[in-house]
Amino acid sequence: MNMKICLMPGDGIGPEIMAQAVRVLETVAAKFGHAVQTETALIGGAAIDAMGIPLPEATVAACRASDAVLLGAVGGPKWDAMDPAIRPEKGLLGIRKALGLFANLRPAALFPELARASYLRPDIVSQGLDIMVVRELTGGAYFGEPRGETLVNGERAAFNTMIYSESEIERIVRVACEIAMKRGKRLCSVDKANVLDVSRLWREVAVRTAAEYPEVELSHMYVDNAAMQLIRDPSQFDVIVTENLFGDILSDEASIITGSIGMLPSASMGAGGPALFEPIHGSAPDIAGKDIANPLATILSVSMMLRFSFGLEAEAGAIDSAVKAVLARGYRTGDIHVGEGVKVGCSEMGQLVVDAL
Repeated sequence: MNMKICLMPGDGIGPEIMAQAVRVLETVAAKFGHAVQTETALIGGAAIDAMGIPLPEATVAACRASDAVLLGAVGGPKWDAMDPAIRPEKGLLGIRKALGLFANLRPAALFPELARASYLRPDIVSQGLDIMVVRELTGGAYFGEPRGETLVNGERAAFNTMIYSESEIERIVRVACEIAMKRGKRLCSVDKANVLDVSRLWREVAVRTAAEYPEVELSHMYVDNAAMQLIRDPSQFDVIVTENLFGDILSDEASIITGSIGMLPSASMGAGGPALFEPIHGSAPDIAGKDIANPLATILSVSMMLRFSFGLEAEAGAIDSAVKAVLARGYRTGDIHVGEGVKVGCSEMGQLVVDAL
């Protein structure tokens, strides 16, 4: 198979973790007889520094011309004082919109080797943690109009609009149902239907859509309770589907209870065209250039890319197995090193995975 991948290293540790992910991609491609063609494009702060905007048209064109997109990270304090309209994060929101990426898939699974790194009690960890959070990505309060500032009784006031159409809700719930069918066939839809009109519509459409999947057990949970239940007993969840703002918060919570945000990949997918794969952590500018970042989330994003964009299950499984083998041998980057095992840096961790492959 010929694979054309657009690489967007971005800012901070982005270039470092991207370099290791590409090494793994090229190794697994060679192992299984595939050809990989890559093109590097600018996004975020790197694009601002080079071209004055966070998402150049050339980057959008390169992404659209690819089979899949691999992203490092964007942002950092260097650009915090900029006009919010052109800050690095606008590049990330912009490429999601440009590619029509409405479904964000965030697996949160605890590697047994990292059980001690989890912030949860051992008795809770022992029950297992393997969740897929399906977050709607292009609607809700982050994109709703109108938005902005106004004057109310002589003082500044700001407002955002949380809005969803039936079709937006239906398509994300359908994605979640399809994923649930391939997992434990349990789907929890998270909303705030006791308070929000938009959540009442969400729940109504979720029930209607999930009815097309009679094997999927659908449940509902208010977002505040879901946040508590993720800590109290994460083993009760299989697939969670929710809107953009709630999903942003819950998926980050789900990730950190696995032990390190540096271990978890994500996929952003649309109805057609290339999907985007990225680690869920940020650009970590405080450790950039020190060769100590954890590249495993980006490497596992490559695994998700092979699985979801190319249907290459064996190749994705080989990466997953290589990562598990390295962890089983006791190698750890600083974020997952809890007093045991061998502490290694970013490039060494990448080499260990390559060797395991």
